[in-house]
Amino acid sequence: MGLSLEKGQSLSLTKQDGGALTRIRLGLGWDGVAPVKRGLFGRSSAPDIDLDASAIFFDATGKVLDTIWFQQLASKDGSATHTGDNLTGAGDGDDETILVDLSRVAPSVQQIVFVISSYSRQTFDTVQNAFSRIIDDSTPGSPEVARYQLTDSGPHTAMIMSKVSREPNGWAFKAIGERANGRSVMDLLGPAAQVL
Repeated sequence: MGLSLEKGQSLSLTKQDGGALTRIRLGLGWDGVAPVKRGLFGRSSAPDIDLDASAIFFDATGKVLDTIWFQQLASKDGSATHTGDNLTGAGDGDDETILVDLSRVAPSVQQIVFVISSYSRQTFDTVQNAFSRIIDDSTPGSPEVARYQLTDSGPHTAMIMSKVSREPNGWAFKAIGERANGRSVMDLLGPAAQVL
């Protein structure tokens, strides 16, 4: 288990031996809130929650250079790939993942912001156990480096979850957890720019 971050905390993306992480996997996960049981033999199960993980690539001035989402599964520079859309949030672990080779990110990209949004407009008061985590994909066994557990529920339909930023000594991961509204990454370009 990696370091557990609170909202606003940052972590340098370096390996235990001091080297820089080059290949990371951003995992996003969530579950639906189970409804209250009804009747003597009433059963309840968590509803399907279709959230979409996306990434927005920014330059040093805050200009959007690229996006990755369910309609564009790879970045233009070839450094990042979205592994596909999960329509239910069912199961344990990561529901959607984005693979990033930091050594291949275009030099003009200074920050990559990771967001989740509800295309079906389901609100976050129907979501529980939402998290964002960074996994070291360049090390055997793919250890988790850091995790940010989201505790903010409410009537919003999107979240600016976290970001990785290019720093003088390498890349850093930051937990953000800011509420937003939107059905897709295209609705979140402005809100994501505000957390740079």
